[in-house]
Amino acid sequence: MAEGYGYGKVILFGEHFVVYGLPAIASAISDTTIATIEKSDKYELVDNRPATEGYKVTKKGEMDRSMKLLLDFMKINLENTPVKITLSGNLFCTSGIGASAAMATSIARAFSDYFKLNLNDEQINRISYEGEKGSAGTPSGIDNTCATFGGLLWFRKGEPNQIELIKIKKPIEIVMGNTGLTSETKEVVDDVRKKKDANPEEFDKIFAEEEKLVKEARAALESGNLKRIGELMNKNHEMLQKIGVSCKELDFLVNMARKNGALGAKLTGTGRGGYMVALTPGKALQDRVAVAIEKEGFMIMKTKIGV
Repeated sequence: MAEGYGYGKVILFGEHFVVYGLPAIASAISDTTIATIEKSDKYELVDNRPATEGYKVTKKGEMDRSMKLLLDFMKINLENTPVKITLSGNLFCTSGIGASAAMATSIARAFSDYFKLNLNDEQINRISYEGEKGSAGTPSGIDNTCATFGGLLWFRKGEPNQIELIKIKKPIEIVMGNTGLTSETKEVVDDVRKKKDANPEEFDKIFAEEEKLVKEARAALESGNLKRIGELMNKNHEMLQKIGVSCKELDFLVNMARKNGALGAKLTGTGRGGYMVALTPGKALQDRVAVAIEKEGFMIMKTKIGV
C-alpha cells in the first residue's frame, strides 16, 4: 500500500485577483488530506474525508475531471493497473480551504510511492496543478503550491510562477468560520471574469489598489505589525465584496469575528460560501472569537499561519 498527503490552505490576501497576475499571500495549515493506494481488481475511489454537507455531491464533477487530468498527465492507465484509492485525513473539506488541491497533491504523492517514481516536490506540484484544472479551469497555481510545499508564501502567477517563502517572527493564531455552503470554483471564477470584461476601467482601479495592498501586507507580516495586517484584511474583504464573491453568511461571520476582537477578518478562497478567516493572535483571543462563532451555530477551525 502507498500513501501521500496534501496540505490545506488559507489565502490571506489576493484570492481571485491572483488569476490576473497580481500577487497573493497564502499559508498552508496543518490539516491534511491523505490518499492511500492499494492493488485491486477494479478501479475504485473511496472518499472518507470529513466535509460540509453536500460538498462531495456539488464537487463530484470537479473531482472526476481532476482525476482524469491527473491520470492523463502522469500517463497512468487504471484499466491496465487497477487500484483502490482511499481519501481520508483531518482536513475538513469545504470551499476556500484548498481541498481539491490537497486531494490532487495527496493522490500524486501516493501514485509516486505506489509506482516507485521518486517524484520531487516540484514534479508533484506540476501534477497537482494539472488536477486543479478540473476545479478552476485555469487555476492560479496558489492552491496546489500551498498543498505541496506548505509554509507561508508570496505567490505571483507567471512563466514560471514567482514563489517566495515569507518569514515571520512566530506563528499567528487564526480562526476559520465555515458557512456550511459550497460553491463551484470555476463558476465563481467565470462570473468574476465576465464582470471584469463588462467593467474594465473599474477593475483596473481595483487591481491597482489590490496590488498596493498585498505588498503592504507582506511588509506588515515580515515586521510583525499585526494591527496593520488586520486592517488590510478588512480592506481586502471590501474589495472582494466589490467583485461579487462574498455572500450574506460570509459577511455575517466576518462582522461577528470583528465584534469579538479579531484584528481583521475576510472571506478566503473561492467565496460565496466556504470559509472566512479571522486574525486572532494569542490563544485567549482565538478562543473568544471561536466560541462566539460556534454560539451562532457555525463550525470553526482553530489553527495557525506561518507554522
